[in-house]
Amino acid sequence: MLVTAAGIILHADDKGSKRSARVFGVAFYNLENLFDTINNNGKYDLEFSPQGSRRWDADKYYKKIDNLARTIAAMKSPTTPMGPAIIGVSEIENRSVMEDLVHAEPLRPWMLQVVHHDSPDRRGVDVGLLYNPRMFRVIDVTNTPLIIPENPRFRTRDQMCVTGILGGDTVSIIVNHWPSRLGGQQQSSYLREAAAALSRHIADSIWAIRPGQPVIVMGDLNDDPQDISCAKVLGGAKQPDNVGPDGFYNPFWKMLDDGIGTLAYKGSWNLFDQIVISGGLLPQNAKPGHLRYWRCKVNNFDFLRNEDGTPHRTYSAGRFLNGYSDHFPTEVFLIQEK
Repeated sequence: MLVTAAGIILHADDKGSKRSARVFGVAFYNLENLFDTINNNGKYDLEFSPQGSRRWDADKYYKKIDNLARTIAAMKSPTTPMGPAIIGVSEIENRSVMEDLVHAEPLRPWMLQVVHHDSPDRRGVDVGLLYNPRMFRVIDVTNTPLIIPENPRFRTRDQMCVTGILGGDTVSIIVNHWPSRLGGQQQSSYLREAAAALSRHIADSIWAIRPGQPVIVMGDLNDDPQDISCAKVLGGAKQPDNVGPDGFYNPFWKMLDDGIGTLAYKGSWNLFDQIVISGGLLPQNAKPGHLRYWRCKVNNFDFLRNEDGTPHRTYSAGRFLNGYSDHFPTEVFLIQEK
């Protein structure tokens, strides 16, 4: 495969003929508590204020903004010279912090646009979407709350579904931050299973209107690809071979099997930050001239890692480290033959 300028690759098709294709990056990044310095919601937000336990002031805030912007800017590549077309994000406090991020010097030339919605999460964190308007055009946004009948007081992040045009194709991106493992993985699994069922319902609703339309489920799922929520409820298959247009394939399952993760806990790796693609993007189902899946990666750049390889986060044991996030960003690449 030969990479040329302007994000175009030359590759051999099934008959051995050379074909050119455009490449689009679709990424996800947990920004780890990207709060401004203003205490808006009381108890939790106080921690991220100059008077709080973290002494979260403008200097620390803008250092984090610049660090995160540098990370996203580093996602450009020879095949995606303008960086990812779409970047889902989580652990953001409000639209203002997203605006500060896209206007930071490393990202300013990209002129990224913001999609944001205030969720009812008790911690005050939301999910959002950044996109390059030169590659992706938003046509619809919906936000769906996660309702837990057996726990009606539970509040978490809404699921954001952004539908738009990428490379001429209609694509829906469902951005998630599923409930945490607080209280234990098994004890809290029902919450993430409910979140997975909601994502699947959103996708099924899309397919009921537009069968086979590409759908991408991304986010910090707080579970690994083989866990019940991801593998069974959402239905993210480990192998792509038998996935139909209205099914899901999880390309990060094999990556975790190979020992690559996005966050480390007690000396072992997890891969919570997943991008699960619908079968309509797989080569066996994609129509000629339309988007199809190419490859995936964990963007564990050298500057994001500590000496032991784990993510260089913003705080550890209450000490400011001037780091980035406790998660590595992930990315999938879609190609569209010309």
